[in-house]
Amino acid sequence: MSYSDFTLTKAKQEFGLTTLEKRDIFADSPELATSTLLAEILNYNLPIALASNSDKARSELIIAPILVDLRRQLQEQINLFSGVDFTVDETKGLNGTCDFIITKSPEILIVTAPVITIIEAKKENINAGLGQCAAAMVASQIFNQRSESEIKTIYGAVTTGSIWQFLKLEEQTLCIDLSEYYLKDVNKILGILASGISQKQ
Repeated sequence: MSYSDFTLTKAKQEFGLTTLEKRDIFADSPELATSTLLAEILNYNLPIALASNSDKARSELIIAPILVDLRRQLQEQINLFSGVDFTVDETKGLNGTCDFIITKSPEILIVTAPVITIIEAKKENINAGLGQCAAAMVASQIFNQRSESEIKTIYGAVTTGSIWQFLKLEEQTLCIDLSEYYLKDVNKILGILASGISQKQ
């Protein structure tokens, strides 16, 4: 069993989570203006990624450039990991690969606490990725606690690249924002991701 085996129902049962589902949970997050470089990259990459219609293409051509731009704009306060193994507790199924992990640590060679955001890429069905993302968020919580780098909130996102849905985990409460954000709202997407770093949400 691994992160990809979790449905939202299974994640709730296994980890005793309570879900809070509502719209506009991140409505108050200020926007972060897209850099000219990112705008040009997305304008060029988007048709290629959408035509390829694969998780990998969307990850490489849409999601990764957004996250790299976030890191650049935040003066490298964060580090990014893509497609790395994040095994925290195999007995609980908290093992496997995460599409993207954002940490607030100076180390760039290995995943080091605190982990602040988990991002899962899905070709089409965002709902199918919510359980996987939730399980990886629980793993992040445990990982941070073991490293004595506990932070209050773990953020998550499930995205097709062109559509983003956000989550946050505080103790045993998983908040799922029912609002969807689109690439035309990329400033808002960057702002929500940045709010995870500042922990102001």
